[in-house]
Amino acid sequence: MANVEHGGRPGDAFGAAAPGAAKARLGLVRAGLWLIAAVLAVRQVAVVLSTPKGERLTDLETWVGPNGVLHVKGSLYDSTQFTGTPFAGLVLKPLTRSAEQALGWGWTFGTLLLVVALGLVAARALPQPVSRRTALLAAPVAISLLMLSLPVRNTLYLGQTSIIPVLLVLLGCFAVRGERASGVLIGLAAALQPTVLLFAPLLWFTGRRRAAASTGITFAAGTALAWAAMPHDSYTYWVHHLAGVGLGRPADDLANQSLHGALLRLGLEGPLEIGLFLALGAAVAVLGVRRAVRYARDGQLLLAVAITGCVAVAVSPTTWQHQLLWVLLALVGRVGKKAGDRYVWPVAVILVMTLPAKMMLPNMASLYPLRDNVVLLAALAAATVVPFLSRTSEYYRSPIPTEYAEPVPTRWKHVPLLPFLRRVLTRPNLLLELLLIRVGYSAYQQVRLAATGGTNAGGRATAEEHGEQVHAIEKFLRIDVERWVNHAVVDAPWLQSFFDFYYTSFHFVVPLSVLGILYARRPAEYRWARAALGFATLFALVGFWLYPLAPPRLMPGLGFIDTVHGVQDFSQPDYGTLTALTNQYAAMPSLHFGWSLWCGLVIAILAPKWWMKALGLLHPLFTVSAIVATANHWVLDAVGGAAVVGAGFALTYLLQGPRPRQLTKPATETAKSAETVESADSAGSADVSIAEPAPAKDRTPS
Repeated sequence: MANVEHGGRPGDAFGAAAPGAAKARLGLVRAGLWLIAAVLAVRQVAVVLSTPKGERLTDLETWVGPNGVLHVKGSLYDSTQFTGTPFAGLVLKPLTRSAEQALGWGWTFGTLLLVVALGLVAARALPQPVSRRTALLAAPVAISLLMLSLPVRNTLYLGQTSIIPVLLVLLGCFAVRGERASGVLIGLAAALQPTVLLFAPLLWFTGRRRAAASTGITFAAGTALAWAAMPHDSYTYWVHHLAGVGLGRPADDLANQSLHGALLRLGLEGPLEIGLFLALGAAVAVLGVRRAVRYARDGQLLLAVAITGCVAVAVSPTTWQHQLLWVLLALVGRVGKKAGDRYVWPVAVILVMTLPAKMMLPNMASLYPLRDNVVLLAALAAATVVPFLSRTSEYYRSPIPTEYAEPVPTRWKHVPLLPFLRRVLTRPNLLLELLLIRVGYSAYQQVRLAATGGTNAGGRATAEEHGEQVHAIEKFLRIDVERWVNHAVVDAPWLQSFFDFYYTSFHFVVPLSVLGILYARRPAEYRWARAALGFATLFALVGFWLYPLAPPRLMPGLGFIDTVHGVQDFSQPDYGTLTALTNQYAAMPSLHFGWSLWCGLVIAILAPKWWMKALGLLHPLFTVSAIVATANHWVLDAVGGAAVVGAGFALTYLLQGPRPRQLTKPATETAKSAETVESADSAGSADVSIAEPAPAKDRTPS
C-alpha cells in the first residue's frame, strides 16, 4: 500500500485532469476497490458455507463440536488434535454450549469482521506522511489482500483463531490509548500465541516500558489462570510438549513454515537439529528485533511490528499456514532507490502469500528445498536482510524516476493511452520480471488443464468432436494437407528426425532467448515485445477454454502417425511426458506457431542486418512445418496462432501507442546534440549517428 507512491510523479493518474474531475475519478476508484473487497468477502464466505458439513470448519469442529476435545473430561491434549494454549482452551470452552450450525455461521461471519477490522487498523497505521490518495485507497486494498491471502482463506475454511492475536497486537500498538491498555491487549495475544512475547522487547527498547511490563504481567496472569483451572493440561502443554511442540500434524509437515520444520524437512533430527534450531532462532530473534527497533524509532512502527511478527514465524517450533499473516504486513516497507524497483518486494510478498508454493518455482527436485520453505524464506528475508529504506533517506519519498517516452495519442480517440500503460524506456527489474514470468506461465498451465476439467481424459469426447469439425472445414477449403505431409515425413527418416527435434527443442528456447537479448540490449523494445507476447498468450487461453480441440495425432480413425510419441493406442493414448501438467487438447490456437511467429516478427522488425531478419522469419516457417509434419496441429491451428499474435500486437499498439525508438533526452542535452551535429555537418562530416542510447542519469531528489 505504501509502495504505490513510487514514481517520483505524485498524482500522475489523476493530475492531468481538473481538480474536480480528479476528485471524482479518485472517488470512483475508491468505490470500485470497496466493491472488489466486498465481492472477495462474499466469495470467501460462500466457499466456506457451501462446503458440505464435516468438510468445513474442521479445526473448529475438532475443538468445540459434539465430539470435540473441549467436551472431553480428560486432557485437551490426549489426542494431540488441540494445538492451542491452555488459556485458549479456557476461553473456547464456553463456546461448546452453542449449536454447531449456529456456531459455524457465527464463527465465519465473526472471522470476516475480524479481517475487516485488521485491514482498517493496518491502513490507518501506514508510516506518515502518506498522500491523500493512498489514505483513501489503503483500507479497501488492505482488506482485499487479506481476503486473498492463504492465511485468511485457511482460517475461514478451517475455523481457526489465528487472526485474533494479530489483531490484538495491532490494536495494542495503534488503536488504544495508554501504555497499560496497549500491554494488556498484546499480553492477551501472547497468552493465545506465546511467540507474541517477542513484542515485549520491541516495546521496551522503543521506550514503551510500561506497555512491555503490562504485556508480561497479562501473559503471566492468563497463563496462571489457565494453570489454576487446568493444571494437568497446563503441565502437558508447557512442560511435556515444551510450549506445544509435537501437537497437531508432524512438525516436518510442509504447512509448518518455521525454522524447526525446515530443518526437519532437510533431514536433520535429534540433538543436532535441536541445537541448530536454537542457535539459528536466537540469531534471527536478536537481529530481527534490533531491526524492528530501528524502524520503530524511524517512525515506521507498522513495519517494525511486521518484522517482529516475521521473527515469531521463524523461531516458533510450529508455525502453521494459518498463522503467517505477519509476512503479509511486511509489504509496507519501501525497498529500492529506483521507482522501477519499488514494486519488487510488495509483489513478491503478495505472490508468496496468495499463491501455492508450486506456482512460485518450477517443479524441479533441486528447487524443492526453496519451494517447500518459500513462506519461511520470505519471513526470514523481512526479518534479517531486506534493506527497507529509512524515512530519512532521500529516496524514501522521491525515488529515481522512471523514464517514459513522449505520449502519443492513439488513432481511436475513445480509447486514450492509459496513464499506467505509458511506454517505459528504462530496463525493468530482472527479479520482478522472472517472478512474474514464472507465475504467469504457471497460471497458463493451470488454465489449460482446467479447460478439460483438470484431466486430459475429461475433455476427450468434446475435443475429438471439435477435431472432426476442423477437419471438415479444412476439407471444404482444400487445405487438409496434414495427413499427406505427416506420411511423407515418416517415409524420410532424416526429415522426421529433424522435425521431431525442432518441435521438441525450440518452443521455449527461442522466445526466451529473444526476450533475454532484448532485455540486455534494447529495454524499451523488450517491454513492447513482452506486452504483445503476454496479450497473445491471454487470447490463446480464451481459445483453449472455449474450444478444446484434439490434435491430429489424437484423432482416432484418421490414420495420423505420432512421430514424437510413437503409434497411438487410442484406448490408452499417449499424451506425452507433461500429461499431468498441461492440456493436450489445447490445440486451437497453436501457441507453438504463435510464439514462433512472434519471435520472427520481433527479429524482423528489430534486427539490424537483413540476414538476421531472414533467419528470424525462417523460425515460424520451420515451426509450422514441424507442427503439421509431427501431427501435433491442424493447419487452422496455425491460422489461429497467427490471429492471436496479431491481436496481441494490435492491443499493445492500441494501449501504448507505437513502440519507442530510443530514449528521450532532456532539452539541454538535445540542444547540445543538435549543435554537435550542426558543427559536424559544417566540418564536412559524412554521418553522425547514435549507436546506443546513453543510460539515464540519476537525479538528485528534491
